Amino acid sequence: MKQKIEGVLTAIVTTFDAEGAFKPAAQRKQVQRQLQAGNGIFCGGTNGEFFVLNEQEKLAVIETCVDETAGQAPVVAHIGEISTRETIRLGKQVAQLGVDAVSVITPWFVPLKQQELIWHYRTVADALEVPLFLYNIPARTGNTLQPETVRILAAHPNIIGIKDSAGSYESLKGFLEAAQGQENFSVLNGPDSLIHRGFVEGCTACISGLANVAPQEINAIWRTFQAGDLTASQQAQENVTGLRTDLYNVGFSPAAVKKALVLMGHDVGESRYAVQFSVAEEQQIRQIVNQYIH
Repeated sequence: MKQKIEGVLTAIVTTFDAEGAFKPAAQRKQVQRQLQAGNGIFCGGTNGEFFVLNEQEKLAVIETCVDETAGQAPVVAHIGEISTRETIRLGKQVAQLGVDAVSVITPWFVPLKQQELIWHYRTVADALEVPLFLYNIPARTGNTLQPETVRILAAHPNIIGIKDSAGSYESLKGFLEAAQGQENFSVLNGPDSLIHRGFVEGCTACISGLANVAPQEINAIWRTFQAGDLTASQQAQENVTGLRTDLYNVGFSPAAVKKALVLMGHDVGESRYAVQFSVAEEQQIRQIVNQYIH
């Protein structure tokens, strides 16, 4: 039986110290914030800045999150690398850390045919004992998983779902349709603007970057949906959508999310990649946080 993961998983930031090195103690505090809000953990993804972490840092982040969670909530770790070989090598190490599942981004830089993506994912899934989520984020990779491709891969006994971060309802709907009739295959919504709609139409979980900033507000969408109060869930979504729109008008994730956390007083450090915020932009972020988070 494939494992089903439900609710909110926070695409948690990776915490750094003043010199830019990984800071485990601060990471543990961020995990606790999410657990207290009722959220699970998705680590080593885009908001975790996997693209600027070396292998040992990736493993340290995942180990810290698993240890601090201590079985209280699901932990999914991203293991996608540019080659099939390296993805398997990292995945085997991550599987030993006790994660509930792994997530694999499509390879990037080189355009791939759908049949090549099928081969890639089947090969990774065959090599790992830990369950695997497909991860579609074409704006960052240049490779798009098509619904028919996902339908084919859903039949693999070790592939348990897909995280869709394409950013559109049309993309999400295509995967929900592809998942129909596929036993124990889940669709996880990536865009924070589509959390409520995703749950209404059949997503089992969302992976939220904004939950770093607003863990309670994001969880409220799921909690009220589960309680059958669709009006309250939609209202919670509207608040989150406003936060997302205004924050990402200043700067995109993950840097804007991390900067908001710093300005809220959380010791998460600065993003590693080349991004800067002016004094005026920082003031904008402060005002946005004060407006939407209570």
